[in-house]
Amino acid sequence: MKRSTLSVLVSAVLLVALPASALAATEIQFWHAMTAVLGERVNDIAAKFNASQNDYVVKAVHKGSYAEALNAAVAAYRAKQPPHIVQVYEVGTQTMLSSGAVYPVYQLMKDNGIAIDWNDLIGPVKSYYSTGGNLYSMAFNSSTPILFYNKDLFKKAGLADRAPTTWDEVEAMAKKLQGAGVKCAFGSAWPSWVLVENMHGYHDQPFADHANGFDGLATTLKINGPFGVKMMELLARGAKEGWFAYGGRANKAEALMTAGECGIFTTSSAYIGNLTRASEGKFTWGTGFLPRLAGFPQGNSIIGGATLWVMKGGKPEEYKGAAQFFKYLASTENQAWWAGVTGYLPLTNAAAKALEASGHYTKNPNQKTAVNQMNAGKTTPNSQGIRLGNFTSIRDAIEEQMEHIFSGNKTAKQGLDDAVAKGNEILKEFAALYK
Repeated sequence: MKRSTLSVLVSAVLLVALPASALAATEIQFWHAMTAVLGERVNDIAAKFNASQNDYVVKAVHKGSYAEALNAAVAAYRAKQPPHIVQVYEVGTQTMLSSGAVYPVYQLMKDNGIAIDWNDLIGPVKSYYSTGGNLYSMAFNSSTPILFYNKDLFKKAGLADRAPTTWDEVEAMAKKLQGAGVKCAFGSAWPSWVLVENMHGYHDQPFADHANGFDGLATTLKINGPFGVKMMELLARGAKEGWFAYGGRANKAEALMTAGECGIFTTSSAYIGNLTRASEGKFTWGTGFLPRLAGFPQGNSIIGGATLWVMKGGKPEEYKGAAQFFKYLASTENQAWWAGVTGYLPLTNAAAKALEASGHYTKNPNQKTAVNQMNAGKTTPNSQGIRLGNFTSIRDAIEEQMEHIFSGNKTAKQGLDDAVAKGNEILKEFAALYK
């Protein structure tokens, strides 16, 4: 028998030997921005879904930062090669809604005959990602900023083992930490998200017009009012006196807390997973609510994180697979597992109850802090969230001016006025595109 004929026969035998499902499995491209522990958990859940059935294979692909993943998805859509699913952070919500590139998740599930109780979603998540009462993206990883503190450094500075609850306490405690030789007495990641966006929502102050963009496309920022100026003056004083260590944009400053150099730190509740691993055997830490500024009303902290968007341009069978993956993600078991291993908020009431009933929060009290903070807050038009076009560029404009303020190049009022002027230009350009 000729070798070529033999090769064909062997190949045919091998193909017949494979399960039919392996030959027919439909691939679903899932682009995401998770790294480190969180990236591992994304891979875990994709692998668990793939092992649970034989018809679809979800390929989880890391595409860089949130901004890079969003830009890559937009470029791929324009090239008519979009991923089926892309993880987009909350600041990309209005951009996605206005893009025309989205297959709304409520419609996807309806078209594929899958019923999900959307009403079981926690209120802040449902309201943030819905339009006209319908959910446009799949709830996945939602967080909110909280306060972390290094118990060992507190002890070194002679401070009681408790988190500060007001900005006055942050300042007083940070000065004691500074006096004890702590390199980073107070620090924060995600400067605009935590110190401007969330502080405005947390104190029931408007961030932009039209209810922060929920009642129509926003065209004017509101961050240079009395509250915004007072908040920036406090931080500018901290930077000048040395008790506030500015650590850069995005989550770069987390490296200081991870290294055990920060006494007080504010960042996403989703940082719990990374900090737990990094601090093991090195230092102990606790969590608390975001600090409040006296003289302003109670609002609520704003959710961050990301949701999963389905892009247009796929095939019916691929969309069927995406819908099955979302059904899998939506189960109470998987919602509770995901929240438990990441530190993200449980996204459904059923998942929150399951975590409580299992004793998870008794064993992991730091993971309950974000949930308690959200439940203690008051959701208002100012604290329901922020939905702006080209929000990434607006955040860059704000953080550029924050850096000028912290370095002493501009006063708090001047820097915020300049941030508003630039932000308004960006908002009006976006509005002109989508009138």
